[in-house]
Amino acid sequence: MQKNSEVEKYNFAYTRNRELSWLDFNRRVLEEGARETVPALERLKFVSIFSSNLDEFFMVRVGSLFDLSTVSPDEIDNKSGMTPGKQLKEIYKAIPGLIRRKQEVWRSVQEKLKQYSIRDLTYEDLTEEEQARIETYFQQFIYPVISPQVVGSHHPIPHFVNKALYVTALLKNGGGKASLGFIPIPESLPAYLIPAEGDAEKGRYIRIETILMHFASEMFGHYDVAECCTICVTRNADIQFDDDKFEDEESDFRNRVSTLLKKRRSLDIMRLEIDREISREFFEKLTRRIRVRNRQVYRDETPLNMKYVFQLIGELPESLSTPLLYPEYTPRWPESLTKGISIIEQVKSGDHLLFFPFDAVDPFLELLNEAADRDDVLSIKITIYRLASTSRIARILCRAAENGKEVLVMMELRARFDEANNIAWSKMMEESGCEVVYGIENYKCHSKICLITLKERGHLSYITQVGTGNYNEKTNAQYTDLSLMTASREIGEDGVAFFRNMLVNNLEGSYKELLVAPAGIRKAVLKHIDEETEKGSDGYICIKANAVTERHVIDRLQKASDAGVEIHLIIRGICCICPEVSGYTENIHVKRIVGRYLEHARIYCFGRGEEAKLYISSADLMTRNLRRRVEVACPVHDPDIRQQLLWILQTELQDESESGGFSSQDEFMKQSIHRIPQVAARPAEPAESRRPGLLERLRRRLSI
Repeated sequence: MQKNSEVEKYNFAYTRNRELSWLDFNRRVLEEGARETVPALERLKFVSIFSSNLDEFFMVRVGSLFDLSTVSPDEIDNKSGMTPGKQLKEIYKAIPGLIRRKQEVWRSVQEKLKQYSIRDLTYEDLTEEEQARIETYFQQFIYPVISPQVVGSHHPIPHFVNKALYVTALLKNGGGKASLGFIPIPESLPAYLIPAEGDAEKGRYIRIETILMHFASEMFGHYDVAECCTICVTRNADIQFDDDKFEDEESDFRNRVSTLLKKRRSLDIMRLEIDREISREFFEKLTRRIRVRNRQVYRDETPLNMKYVFQLIGELPESLSTPLLYPEYTPRWPESLTKGISIIEQVKSGDHLLFFPFDAVDPFLELLNEAADRDDVLSIKITIYRLASTSRIARILCRAAENGKEVLVMMELRARFDEANNIAWSKMMEESGCEVVYGIENYKCHSKICLITLKERGHLSYITQVGTGNYNEKTNAQYTDLSLMTASREIGEDGVAFFRNMLVNNLEGSYKELLVAPAGIRKAVLKHIDEETEKGSDGYICIKANAVTERHVIDRLQKASDAGVEIHLIIRGICCICPEVSGYTENIHVKRIVGRYLEHARIYCFGRGEEAKLYISSADLMTRNLRRRVEVACPVHDPDIRQQLLWILQTELQDESESGGFSSQDEFMKQSIHRIPQVAARPAEPAESRRPGLLERLRRRLSI
């Protein structure tokens, strides 16, 4: 966001607003739920993911714009020329169409699931025996823990917890006077109940709000329930971490974050969702009491909180769920590494690349385990952004510290929505003897780098791991990410310099190989784009990332396109550059891929052939990543690994289906990239035959 005078220099003919681009991305997630070729329960997951994505969008992005519209209403978006207020207007205008489409997809998925005896039941769908069982459960376990409330002069409107469900009633007393009644649904209650017994009937479930809606008429004493619905509010959760207000002591920093987490429960309401059509009287009373504008209110006849979906699928009998899910895949041990032989010694012999989720994370875990136990290992240093709740990586680091190794953990407590988990692990690691530091003042540490230092025959050597994704075993099985393990002395020495610089808040450090944001990545990317621009039609750029929003990068890419450079962008999410715009970006082509696994790897390629500059990176080409975060990009020199990266890029570029100027994932992508190729294997063929040999092995191993 910039002032009007600064934005006048920008051309908006080939750029797009970030928020509207994100909504387009989420629409494509939803469309995966509409695909008949996707297994039915996987389709249900996509609808749930769409919903949770949209929840976070309102909590964070809409929340940010709401704040900005209040404190700086004249700020201008440098990709669209819109003020915060105008952006909010466009967002609120776009949402109803998405909700309608979500309802269509939801109904389609429900009809499909009914064919397999998986049903979201109404109370009327229950048999008499099931109704009796549910009523008994209600009397014994639900009624004692709920707290219905009538809003009146002595009972103010309750505080609405973010994304919690409330059964809401329009009440009438004996004289016809209308009031509102609310039944908060406690988190302690299950999201749904299985009303029948026996595996054959376990696909039939009834949501807890459906049960409470049925019994609502019995919960408000002498009041009559005229109408009833379920509502849910979404609050602004974009807490600003003002580092200047933190004390110097790290424990105070951690306590400050814990306090800010609690504030998420009471920030401004961004959205009100209602699960059915209600009368004008009911609507006006409700919106007036909750204090939202009409444009912030959405009727959504699907479940308002779909977090239960993954739990439900996990609890279904395998006889029901297995045919309706993707075939199970167990990540493989990569061919390039030999089991039973020291990973450290194998990395010393040559670089190795892991391609998650197709490759197992086990080799990296074994690398850490070895480092924790080997006498010649002096230290392990690592940056952590998001840890799994049952992190094996964190436990290995604790054991290494207990074994006397120097273990330095740069823990980012401000990883949004993972703060509580990171706080808990930071305490455990400190108690085990790890030195835990909490990132750089005013900059989130989003880099993924691990440095193992060894002392052999009086000399120091290094094993460095650089990745595109988090040290999180759960997401390693769900996201496509890359992890490079190398014994390169130059990269190892850069790793030493990186951690030294971070500990003294030096963001302007000098590195031989690594690119480090905020000082290095943006500068290098712009330089490489300029180098390709000078080549004209011989120039080539291919970038795979989650998002492109940085205005200077966009403008340099447009200039390169003008010069005739062939440019391919593989962007999963936000893309603020419009491709193939006549007179501006004719040579820029964008692929947008959504599929079974979340595309998360970042690869930068500048040039062709052996002269091409190839990097893997933790950074998207976003302003926040390049200017306000600590990120690391690592050059790739090993010829075999370069071939693997180029294969990934070329395979994704072979998606030929077009939709609105952007490409969606077609069946080829479903059958190859998302069917676990042996991409990470080190080819045994001579250099001149590496690519054909690799592809042939990939074709043989495409099925799961």
